[in-house]
Amino acid sequence: MCLAVCALGVLVSGSGCGYALAGRGSFLPDYIQTIGVPAFVNRTNIFNFETILTQKVRSEFIGRGKYKILPDATGVDGLLTGEILAASIAPVSFAADQLASRYALTVTARVQLQDLHENKVIWENPSLIFRQSYESTSGTSATDPNAFFGQDTNALDRMSSDFAQSIVSAILEAF
Repeated sequence: MCLAVCALGVLVSGSGCGYALAGRGSFLPDYIQTIGVPAFVNRTNIFNFETILTQKVRSEFIGRGKYKILPDATGVDGLLTGEILAASIAPVSFAADQLASRYALTVTARVQLQDLHENKVIWENPSLIFRQSYESTSGTSATDPNAFFGQDTNALDRMSSDFAQSIVSAILEAF
């Protein structure tokens, strides 16, 4: 028993293994300290979609703790712009009563991060496609994202958080 505890202590205290926490690094130039994230442009008919997605992206950057995030396009080192091009929803599984029990939401966006010091694009995805599936709440049967989010506001919050996390991870981890 004592040998097992000692061996465990050596394993836990061993350093230099080369591992680091994922999502905490950054491949952005060191001089980028302030990033402007103005409101995304909304090309969908989903009310306030751009506000919610933009705020989630800002919060995700702030949560990483390394950058000052501003809602402005001026006075910043980097500028993240986004345009929400489309959103659609489709049922992917059905319950015994033939009502949809799970939906797949697809959001298409154009996102770009510019280095304003060097006047160049650091990262971009002109046709970012984000797909996520969500359980239906009771009584939800909508194939229109507006109606779906009107019935299940938690789905919009979950989707926008996942969307923001995927964008910020792609930017900071150079994927």
